[in-house]
Amino acid sequence: MSRKVRVRFAPSPTGALHIGGVRTALYNYLFARQRGGDFILRIEDTDSTRYVPGAEEYIMESLEWCGIKIDEGVREGGPHAPYRQSERKEIYLKYALQLVESGNAYYAFDTPEELNDLRAEMEAKGETFCYNYAVREKLATSLRLSAEEVEERKARGDQWVIRFKMPENEVVAMDDLIRGHVEMNTSTLDDKVLYKSADALPTYHLANIVDDHLMEISHVIRGEEWLPSLPLHYLLYRAFGWEESRPEFAHLPLLLKPTGQGKLSKRDGDKLGFPVFPLKFVAPSGEVSRGYREDGYFPEAFINMLALLGWNPGTEQEIFSMDELIDAFSLERVGKSGARFSPDKAHWFNAQYMHARDNEEIADIYEAQLRERGINIEREKVVKIASQIKMRATFPEEFWSLSSFLFEAPAAYDEKATKKYWKADAPRIIGELRSLLAGIEEFSAAEMERVCGAWIAENQIGMGLVMNAWRLTIVGEPKGFGMYDMCEVLGKEESLRRMDAALATLPKAE
Repeated sequence: MSRKVRVRFAPSPTGALHIGGVRTALYNYLFARQRGGDFILRIEDTDSTRYVPGAEEYIMESLEWCGIKIDEGVREGGPHAPYRQSERKEIYLKYALQLVESGNAYYAFDTPEELNDLRAEMEAKGETFCYNYAVREKLATSLRLSAEEVEERKARGDQWVIRFKMPENEVVAMDDLIRGHVEMNTSTLDDKVLYKSADALPTYHLANIVDDHLMEISHVIRGEEWLPSLPLHYLLYRAFGWEESRPEFAHLPLLLKPTGQGKLSKRDGDKLGFPVFPLKFVAPSGEVSRGYREDGYFPEAFINMLALLGWNPGTEQEIFSMDELIDAFSLERVGKSGARFSPDKAHWFNAQYMHARDNEEIADIYEAQLRERGINIEREKVVKIASQIKMRATFPEEFWSLSSFLFEAPAAYDEKATKKYWKADAPRIIGELRSLLAGIEEFSAAEMERVCGAWIAENQIGMGLVMNAWRLTIVGEPKGFGMYDMCEVLGKEESLRRMDAALATLPKAE
């Protein structure tokens, strides 16, 4: 019987969630959903010195905005609660002591000062300090001290840590679902700290192994920065006797700067003017970081963009709904190399989702903007304008600049456009057009197009000549959308008033 797919996203609440972390959560979610599995959110808050108030709530709100649904977690609960590591302290000590008892770990009483002195001493000799088989039995560890001395030190309150006893000169053979078979010799690795008496908390290495085992995690999909830790994690599974239930691993490629050189950082976003976090985040210092939500991105566009940063569907398709991503996603098509982030491509994705948005939904956003400006017009007109501006916008913040001319008659006429489009016979043609429009009772776009089209054809006037000159009278510059649609929104009275003002202001025929 095959094992049920269970994956986890396990961020630390140390600040805003980087979009690289969101992508990790997304790939875990897609993988689980495609296989009918569970997506677990576990908060790894064992590093109390870096904890940032509000960061945990920010993580959950970010995932919710992205449409990533959590099956088990801090809020949702579940059979393996609690899902916050700081609430699982007693569990980790038990397992750390188990490793000491089995000979796979040991107590170390070295102080940071002693280790710094030893490191400086070795560097002075041109040697590199590594806490491993070469030094561990020469230091204040339970490998050198007697059992009585160890208990005496603990009893008098000396601080201690439990370190993993890395085997000497052993090749660890590992398999990664993205990178294939990997081997590493243990002699190049140090004895990592697993547990610290100072705060009675485990380090990441112990906590995530224990929790992944107890929570029955089947696949660990995480960033490539954890790849160097894989040998230790393999050896921990072996030390606990959990090799048969060890999850499969997949290490995702980095998100790179727009230049393709180096990991994408907040500094890159600040410098080039784009966010690197899903939502706006206010740090305890008061520093504000931009978010994709507040910058006007649709969550579907954001997720679509992120999904393709590192994963290739193998087709020309670029626009995917969440359901389509779930159907198409596979770890086999995730690349090993870093994925270069492109702000322009992010804009493109949002524009595609803007264009495809339902007119009524765009109208809701637009109507709220109009109300903020004290403008109230019929819903039918709001929807009509929305249908036009959404095809020209990338972000909702552009709506007003794309439509302000509908609410503000021209105070002046663009000089360059006037020279180009207000030809000698323009006053006469616009005057005739004005009389034609005045006679139309049903002032709709369709009726204007029928009447004006027949007039243009009958008089053999160039369509461009009419439309460009007419646009100048209505807008004052060469922008906007279809003339018939614009005039329908403006209404007959306002359209004629603007044409009269232009005829009275613009140069007369010579």
